[in-house]
Amino acid sequence: MKPNIHPKFVDCMVTCVCGNSFQTRSLQPEMRIEICSRCHPFFTGKQKIVDTAGRVERFMRKWGLTEPSGD
Repeated sequence: MKPNIHPKFVDCMVTCVCGNSFQTRSLQPEMRIEICSRCHPFFTGKQKIVDTAGRVERFMRKWGLTEPSGD
């Protein structure tokens, strides 16, 4: 490996919008995220539609689909 070409790997504080925060290592000293393991539906077991900027509605309009019935 060539010396002095790699970025610095530093301690990183990750903060979620739900209020959860934890420390890890990354190239950035701080990260703000929208969803974490504390609030993600897969880990919590609660049904929650995670829609950023209306992506689901845009997809439904584009393809002319109706909302799923939940069979």
